[in-house]
Amino acid sequence: MFDVKDLHVAVGGAEIIKGLTLSVPAGETHAIMGPNGSGKSTLSYALAGRDQYEVTSGSARLGGDDLLALEPEARAAAGLFLSFQYPVEIPGLSAIAFLKAALNAQRKARGQEPMPAPELLKLLRAKAEQLKIDPEMLKRPLNVGFSGGEKKRFEALQLAVLEPKFAILDETDSGLDIDALKIVAASVNAARAPDRGLLVITHYQRLLDYIKPDRVHILAKGRIVTSGGPELALELEREGYDKYVSAA
Repeated sequence: MFDVKDLHVAVGGAEIIKGLTLSVPAGETHAIMGPNGSGKSTLSYALAGRDQYEVTSGSARLGGDDLLALEPEARAAAGLFLSFQYPVEIPGLSAIAFLKAALNAQRKARGQEPMPAPELLKLLRAKAEQLKIDPEMLKRPLNVGFSGGEKKRFEALQLAVLEPKFAILDETDSGLDIDALKIVAASVNAARAPDRGLLVITHYQRLLDYIKPDRVHILAKGRIVTSGGPELALELEREGYDKYVSAA
């Protein structure tokens, strides 16, 4: 479903990702772990098409689509979703208006009509209730004045509403207390499907206590240096990253 081969990414002229290869089959959840500065967020931004993240060589495909040949909005329309480590604030745009625009843009790309307003409101309320999001929060400007936990819950709400083919979750546990972590993790687990892939990027084992990955990959100095089952994350918790950084 999702295949990255020999990817090289530079930021400001400095190469950060240095020949990364990764494959996530449909129906699987993979985790990428690594120390600060290893290239985890750079990888997610480059795949999503963020400006200034220059892919100098390699390939990235989602199903039959060459992601690197598409503009960011076309990548989203093709089914790629990115949950940001630091969600941005957009004053003047309500959360509900954002979700409406995003969902209907996806529907338009698939040749569907916009979702009728009553049906959309019913969907948003149901998904918000599952995430214990106060419906009044949807009327507020996007992420403005939201706590860290509220921002991450809203990212999880976007995932639930948009139902992408492949989701990259960048440090989705950042800033969450244990109760919010369990709620967000439950929403991610609910997003698992035979025709969807998930890539969870995290520093810590604690998130993987609630989101059980099929595979764990260790990223160090811009490369995946080893891969294994969920037990690899437990080993990192005990031993740290030093031996993997040395190997890289």
